[in-house]
Amino acid sequence: AIKRSGRDLTIVAYSNMVLTAQAAAEKLEKEGISVEIVDPRTLNPLDIHTIVASVKKTHRVIVVEEDWKTGGVGAEISSQIYEHAFTALDAPIMRVAGKDTPMPYAKNLEHAAIPQVEDIIQAAINLL
Repeated sequence: AIKRSGRDLTIVAYSNMVLTAQAAAEKLEKEGISVEIVDPRTLNPLDIHTIVASVKKTHRVIVVEEDWKTGGVGAEISSQIYEHAFTALDAPIMRVAGKDTPMPYAKNLEHAAIPQVEDIIQAAINLL
C-alpha cells in the first residue's frame, strides 16, 4: 500500500521500518525531496505490482528493513524490482538494513544495530 505519495524516490519498508521511513520522509520533504513510501503489508505474497508502479514513477528506490542485509527480505524485494522494473531505474537500488551482527538486548546497542532515520536520509542523499 502507498503510505505516502512522492515523486523523487521510493522507499519500500515493512513493519516498524515504515514508521522510521515516514520520519525520514518528513525530514527529507523539508529539504525539497519528495519521497513515496510503499508498505507491502505482507511479504508472501509480496505486492510487487504496487512496488513496481512506484519505482516506475520515481525511478529510484531504497529498501529499508530491520533484518540483516545479508540474506534478508530486502534482497528478495530488490531482486524482484530488478526483474520487473530494471529499465525504469535511474540508479542502483539502495538497501538500508540491520547490521550483520546478532541482535543485542541492550536498547542503546539495539539502536546501533537497526536502521535509524539518519541512515535513511543519508541513503536518499547518496541516491539522488
